[in-house]
Amino acid sequence: MLKWVLKTLNERTAVCGTDSVKHDVTVYDPIEVFGDDGALESSGAQLSKPHFYHASDTAPAAMEAMRNVLKAADGYIVVSAEYNHSIPPALSSMMGHFGGSNYACKPSAIVTYSPGPWGGARAAMALRPMLSELGCLPVSKLCGIPSVAEILSAEGEPVDAEHRMLKQLPGLLSQYEWMAIAMANQRAAAGMPSNL
Repeated sequence: MLKWVLKTLNERTAVCGTDSVKHDVTVYDPIEVFGDDGALESSGAQLSKPHFYHASDTAPAAMEAMRNVLKAADGYIVVSAEYNHSIPPALSSMMGHFGGSNYACKPSAIVTYSPGPWGGARAAMALRPMLSELGCLPVSKLCGIPSVAEILSAEGEPVDAEHRMLKQLPGLLSQYEWMAIAMANQRAAAGMPSNL
C-alpha cells in the first residue's frame, strides 16, 4: 500500500491555482522508528518518554532529528492498516511522541487499507479525531482500499489500473494540496515558518 502511495506522490505534479505542487516525502514506519537504531528506540513503543518530556536539548539526537522533520513538514499523509477495528497502537504511539505544536496548522490526509471489505474505514474514523487534536486537520476525502491484496501487488502495482477504488487517491491529494498551500500561506502571513 505504502509503495503505491509513494509512487503516486513521486510521479504526481499538480497545479493548484497559480502554484505547482511537487511532493518531497519522508516516511516514518513504526517498525523502523521503534526498532534498533530507530529515532524512538530509547523511548519505546509504550510511549514511556515522549519528546516533550525531555528538558530543552536533552532529547536523544535521533528523536530530535525526527521532531525537526515533523515540525518542518507542510502536511502529513497517514497510511495505515486497520488493527482491531482501530488505529495500530504503534502508529498512535509514534505520532503521540511529539506534541501538537509540531503538527499545528497543517493538513493531513488519511489512506487506509484492510484485507476485508471495509478498506480500513474504522481506522480512518479513529484517525480523524487524533489528527485533529494534534492540529493537523484531516481533509474530508478519504482513501480506503478494501481487499488490498486483490487490488495492489506486494510491490504497490495495481492489479487493474482502472479499478474504481484506486480513483480515491487523486481526489484526496487534490484536497490535501489545496489545504497545504492555503495553510502554508496563512502560516506565512502570521509569521510562522513554511516549507512551500
